Amino acid sequence: MNVLVCVKQVPGTNQVEVDPVTGVLKRDGVSGKLNPYDLYAVEAGLRLAQATQGRVWALSMGPPQAMSALREVIAMGAEGGTLVSDRRFGGADVLATAYTLSQAIQTEEGVELVLCGKQTTDGDTAQVGAELAEFLGWPHANNVQEIVPDGEGYVCARVNLDSCIEVQRIPLPCVLCIDTDVNTPRLPSYLRKKGLREDCVRVRTLENFTDKDKNHYGLLGSPTQVEQIFAPEKNTEKEMLLGTEEQQAVKLAEILRRRKLI
Repeated sequence: MNVLVCVKQVPGTNQVEVDPVTGVLKRDGVSGKLNPYDLYAVEAGLRLAQATQGRVWALSMGPPQAMSALREVIAMGAEGGTLVSDRRFGGADVLATAYTLSQAIQTEEGVELVLCGKQTTDGDTAQVGAELAEFLGWPHANNVQEIVPDGEGYVCARVNLDSCIEVQRIPLPCVLCIDTDVNTPRLPSYLRKKGLREDCVRVRTLENFTDKDKNHYGLLGSPTQVEQIFAPEKNTEKEMLLGTEEQQAVKLAEILRRRKLI
């Protein structure tokens, strides 16, 4: 089975500047790491490919430095990777991101299954996987805990729903979003990392897509805009309450009343 895993490079620190005009994160020059949720999808894809004598290919959308995330996935065992990178893709919301990824996937040959992490640590929307499936016109399942191929053009997915665990038989091709803690992601192989070729990651831009209308991508193609974003205020003020338990309780009640919290 030919599996394509969508991964993302996220900021490696929470000290990230925000563009005051566009409201998007300034990713250039910021140290990045592979989105932790995507590691479970990569591991699930590698195990599935091994069981079916298939292959795993990685796909990521981001600036040029996101290539390091793809190289990490290749060091884990993927055959290769594709970086979707173009200035015209910058500032995309979840809908424009999903559309861009769907266009990129259509340039890949023989994809039978697309795996995504449950969500990302920088956006936390958990929407891209479902929207990607809609753009591709493929069936989709989220919170997937296990994938079992049945050899008849279907996969059986164990899905963690709110009130129960459901086993769904889903036709291929499809998009599955992998739940967390369903496996133990392997570490990248040092030998594979040292032996990676320079051309193990290929780059796709708007010119490679069927739809070349720039108004469908990036900020121009995003129906939602960030109106305001700011870092939370830090308050290091503290007050120690001394005395017996009863005395501390009285003092605490007085403080809460003074601050109009009770």
